[in-house]
Amino acid sequence: MNSVNTPARLIVLMCGAEILSMMGFAVFPALLPGFMDEWQLTATDAGWINGIFYVGYLISVLVLVSLTDRRSSKDIYVASMVLTVLASLGFAYFADGFWTAMVFRTLAGTGLAGTFMPGLKLLNDRLDVIAPGKDHSRGVAFYTSSFGLGAALSFYFSGVVSQNAGWSMVFYLSTIGSFLAGVLVVIFMPRDRTASLQKPDTHLLDFRPVLRSRQVMGYVMAYAVHNFELFAFRSWMVVYLTFVVMAGSGPGIWLAATSWAAINNIIGLPASLLGNEATHRYGRRRVITVVMICSAVISLLLGVVVDMDSRLVIVLMILYAVTIPGDSSAITAGAIASAPKGYRGQTMAVHSSIGFIGSFAGPLVFGVALDLGAVSGVGGNSAASWLMAFQLLAVVGIFGPLVLLGVKNQRRALE
Repeated sequence: MNSVNTPARLIVLMCGAEILSMMGFAVFPALLPGFMDEWQLTATDAGWINGIFYVGYLISVLVLVSLTDRRSSKDIYVASMVLTVLASLGFAYFADGFWTAMVFRTLAGTGLAGTFMPGLKLLNDRLDVIAPGKDHSRGVAFYTSSFGLGAALSFYFSGVVSQNAGWSMVFYLSTIGSFLAGVLVVIFMPRDRTASLQKPDTHLLDFRPVLRSRQVMGYVMAYAVHNFELFAFRSWMVVYLTFVVMAGSGPGIWLAATSWAAINNIIGLPASLLGNEATHRYGRRRVITVVMICSAVISLLLGVVVDMDSRLVIVLMILYAVTIPGDSSAITAGAIASAPKGYRGQTMAVHSSIGFIGSFAGPLVFGVALDLGAVSGVGGNSAASWLMAFQLLAVVGIFGPLVLLGVKNQRRALE
């Protein structure tokens, strides 16, 4: 079949593949209350299993994404998609407690490392071929927003399937999405010609040109703060809503917790896109700063209202669904646009690796805070423990605007 040859079709293809590849992404956090009960996990244990996924990501992403400056992004993407399928199959068949879950979630994180950013690199490089000299920040925004939509569908899929089948069947069926994503890229994406691209003069893991860029590193550190907050909440969202149902007042939350988690992620798609669009008018740093401050305030409020009227919790969650991903596309587009010439892949590797330290730390530290905030030592069973965890989230969120102080307030992406 012919490969895609227009920017719009290319963006649709890669966004579709990204959404499909995320089918297994949220299965564990979506079903976390059941795992905690079946495997007798503490909140800290659960935080480790949630967080280790991102450890697998960040220890692999430096090599895998840096390789895209020297090797075919398509080859790396397809091979990593195969690993994603194997990780889900392995979890479904072998996982029976804390340690086996840790192994297969680490492998799943490695699979994500070889698909998410290499997929974005594949998209950007191909856009440079078919639409040279154009601003590709909207393509970046659509692709990164697809991550949130894929996560939303994963939450919803996990909740629906788990009502009629065991958790292992959810993992088995989730492999369908990753398989289809790999097939789409194999069929419709041409193999990128790395020989024709400008390659770095340094060796594979020499990141000094990227680390010396104050502009890039401002975005990278902001991304780490963003990921800490985003993935802490995504990992614990279903458990939080489960507690709200038990402790809150009012008519309940109307829908299943996994459905609200899906809605929360879907709302993030237009929020991320609109956040990036706003940067063209008001400046990238200014928009990111305002969004991060609003997000930190709402995070604090979510801890305060945990045992109040559940309708108030839902309203705040919807607002949080706007602010928490509202800076994502703007941050990533800024980092890519600021990349030193010939170092786009390595810039994305640094951006992902350091950024996903926050993704690992967020779920784990949030779980530790839940345990520390509980009188019984079992986190998530009291309003006080949730308040402490969300207070911590708000404090971390405030660091985002601080690390952006050295970044220029660009009104459009750099060419």
